[in-house]
Amino acid sequence: MSLTPETAATPAPLSSDALLALILSSLNEDAAEDVIDIPLAGKSEVADHMVVASGRSSRHVGALAEKMADRIKQASGMLCRSEGKQMGDWVLVDCGDVIVHLFRPEVREFYDLEKLWSVNPRDNA
Repeated sequence: MSLTPETAATPAPLSSDALLALILSSLNEDAAEDVIDIPLAGKSEVADHMVVASGRSSRHVGALAEKMADRIKQASGMLCRSEGKQMGDWVLVDCGDVIVHLFRPEVREFYDLEKLWSVNPRDNA
């Protein structure tokens, strides 16, 4: 018996926390380095979490993004949009409730997103 589109099981949408867990698991499985989750609740309405991680090379960064997007698609049917895979220096993957930034180490150090998002603007007022 083959499954037709009408009888095929559609993956359920993932909650924000389940999506984050899947992303972190994927990055861990593919040996991403220095993975950091930055909670954005109260800081931005764009997403609930931002994940920043490094790959060892441009090729590794691209592979991290591609495999993560494939796993999310398999688990939930959700398509993540990405930018920068061709260059592989900095790949942005928009997964809806979770935004993922994947860098080569030198590029990550230059942009230092962790510092940018950890600063409370009220502290500088």
